[in-house]
Amino acid sequence: MFKKLYLVAIIIFIGSTAARAQNSLDIHFNGMGFLDNREYKPFTERSHTYSGVRTELDLGLNIDSVHHFVVGANALHDFGGQSYFAKVNPVAYYSYTGKSWLFNAGAFPREGLLDDYPRALLNDTLRYYRPNVEGLLARYHNEHFTETGWIDWVSHQTDTQREEFLFGFSGKYRPSLFGPFYVSHYFLLLHDAGPGVPIPNDHIQDNGGGQIRLGLDFSHKTFLDSLSVEAGGMMSFERVRGVDGFQKPAGFIANAYFGWHQFALYDEFYKGQGSHIMYGDSFYQFKTYNRLDIIYTAFLANRIKGQFILSLHQVPGFQMSNQEAFRVTFDLGRKVLARFKD
Repeated sequence: MFKKLYLVAIIIFIGSTAARAQNSLDIHFNGMGFLDNREYKPFTERSHTYSGVRTELDLGLNIDSVHHFVVGANALHDFGGQSYFAKVNPVAYYSYTGKSWLFNAGAFPREGLLDDYPRALLNDTLRYYRPNVEGLLARYHNEHFTETGWIDWVSHQTDTQREEFLFGFSGKYRPSLFGPFYVSHYFLLLHDAGPGVPIPNDHIQDNGGGQIRLGLDFSHKTFLDSLSVEAGGMMSFERVRGVDGFQKPAGFIANAYFGWHQFALYDEFYKGQGSHIMYGDSFYQFKTYNRLDIIYTAFLANRIKGQFILSLHQVPGFQMSNQEAFRVTFDLGRKVLARFKD
């Protein structure tokens, strides 16, 4: 069913009418260097230091102002690794960029599209080790409203490898363009259908979660550069088909962000039933959890940013866990290589 929807969506968007313009070929280069040390008291097996550099290079063929084809590669080198590239992810997708619509089909970067998801649903190591969405994404936006729907194949079924895909949607509604109030929501679900050769006592599984938040954004309205607060509810969905129905642990979640010049604080608090979300942060399996990020932006230029982040994790019954990260991100933008007419 999803393959048929995939094909129909591509035909609809490619067939959309658009004013013809001069074609062009461009090049795009971006990347990220990271050093992320984690000392997790509840999860000693996950207390690792992640370090490396990821670079993406692609070529874009712009048919006109709205239709684009992009081909390239996103490569990861682990610091200290024996191979030059530990992993290379292909970048190959069609993109439609209209006034109110964005549509991507293929393998395309998640950065700037899904990186605003709460860590409770999508953990932050995906930026390092799974930078692409492989599937479809559609986004509608206007001055008050944004909604994004997507599907991402994470594992292709073989005799031994499981068939898995994620799908979800997220959005934000701001009733007044200049007012502080907004409503945001996030949802995703992982479908795990198992390998091609059945395993005894193995079952299809569904796992995911969602959040609804009410927020106030007072950025540039106080002496602070940024000030926002959010509060809402979170629920996870966990099911083993043929064994049980959906388990739906729920809880309260709130966060606050303060930014002033090069410094920022971000604090998030969760209270409720513990959740086990496969691609989410494991700390949310506890009934009470608080995370404080102390952020220092060492340098910020037009196309490059370097940040130090000290994260303090607190859960009952354990000493405070700590995490220290330094990231440098850069994006040189798209540079036109050639222009040509039809």
